[in-house]
Amino acid sequence: MLVKVYGSAVFGVEATTVAVEVNIDKGIGYHLVGLPDNAVKESSFRIAAALQNNGFKFPGKKIIVNMAPADLRKEGSAYDLTFAIGILAASGQIKAENISEYIIMGELSLDGSLQPIKGALPIAIKAKQEGFKHFILPEQNAKEAAIVSDIKVFGVNNLKEVCDHFDKASELPETIINTREEFYNHLDHPEHDFADVKGQESIKRCMEIAAAGGHNIILIGPPGAGKTMLAKRLPSILPPMTLHEALETTKIHSVVGKIKDHGLMAQRPFRSPHHTISDVALVGGGAYPQPGEISLSHNGVLFLDELPEFKRSVLEVMRQPLEDREVTISRARFTVTYPSSFMLVASMNPSPGGYFNDPDAPVTSSPAEMQRYLSKISGPLLDRIDIHIEVTPVPFDKLSDERKGESSIDIRKRVTTAREFQTMRFADFDNIHYNAQMGTKQISSFCKLDSASKALLKTAMERLNLSARAYDRILKVSRTIADLEASEDVKAMHISEAIQYRSLDREGWLG
Repeated sequence: MLVKVYGSAVFGVEATTVAVEVNIDKGIGYHLVGLPDNAVKESSFRIAAALQNNGFKFPGKKIIVNMAPADLRKEGSAYDLTFAIGILAASGQIKAENISEYIIMGELSLDGSLQPIKGALPIAIKAKQEGFKHFILPEQNAKEAAIVSDIKVFGVNNLKEVCDHFDKASELPETIINTREEFYNHLDHPEHDFADVKGQESIKRCMEIAAAGGHNIILIGPPGAGKTMLAKRLPSILPPMTLHEALETTKIHSVVGKIKDHGLMAQRPFRSPHHTISDVALVGGGAYPQPGEISLSHNGVLFLDELPEFKRSVLEVMRQPLEDREVTISRARFTVTYPSSFMLVASMNPSPGGYFNDPDAPVTSSPAEMQRYLSKISGPLLDRIDIHIEVTPVPFDKLSDERKGESSIDIRKRVTTAREFQTMRFADFDNIHYNAQMGTKQISSFCKLDSASKALLKTAMERLNLSARAYDRILKVSRTIADLEASEDVKAMHISEAIQYRSLDREGWLG
């Protein structure tokens, strides 16, 4: 008897429906075809044990399982449940009515219980598009798949529940989530709050500007000055994610299997990889391409602590995704594209010893050592970082002050208002949503300067020996400062503040 059941394969952040055809005939043997990898091939042992332990028989006949399209590589253990139901239906042990309306996925344990799978959200989206009515998958992934409307999602714990459902012995409970309600309930509770930060008012101001314009930022200061603590609080002042952004972000995390027992992601991601990370782990790839850290921080923040300690090659592969806001991984037989629109926040010590520029600390590094340390970061990468700010240690009287600072929620209100101005301004441009994304044409259109501002910028560039690359960056940052003050024009005071945020462009910064 021949039975068709349906599963799904995930490539990039999209899913492809896989038809699993099970044919049982006279003879003996188990044949699995359709480009399965080792994890898929090993499924026969798991299925045989699971069926036996749940009162079913593994047919002692010739079983052929074909996974179509046969030229598409299938990987992972998520097809176990699909095969098991197909075998039971083909051998007549369960009824197979309406089985073609279901997508069935799940990894089986030997006792028949189910383990979570990866990519449940993209699979549910594809199943809805292709007209499937039901989706059976492990309980741990049910909330994530239930985000998609117009498809019934059933979260199950073991094989027996699925068999009883098809035999009409018992009904599976449907997982229902009110996506909008769940999304908006999680918005206003930042884990790290700027209210806890003592002193550092100028750095908080810098963070607010970076968040308002989507600018990349680098913090330079000695150990213990608060660089990491400030960076961790940046997502709390970014504008809340839209429903579309939340769906996009959840999709990427779903592919990696990081959304167990959760529905939609409401908080912006914050990723902080260690400096020993490889190129592939950062940008994505591998034999079976997976999203890297830059894609996992899509719509959020990528924090690189101790930037000069990262391998030069790792930092260089980030240049193109920073510009294009997506990364394309090409293999001989296929190409996948992952989105990577993130804010880069980097921190570094000013010297190998860490205490350069600190008048109270002994100088332990020679100028040559410091030059070598700083030269690990290439000009083109620094070129993509709009704001450079020096972080100084907080004095004792501020540390011991009992008063709370301004909360993240208050700062976020100002940031969101500034972003709304930018959304209106760039409404006619497809790939530009905030100031940091402006190109040369937009800068000349939206950052017009009066004669006083031009004179100030000219004097600053000559006096401080600012490089040519600093010119565009200063204009972008000053446009954001003007937006925060709801000013239509970029004024001299906005320019003068933006000039302060280009420390690393000043020639002679080392001495």
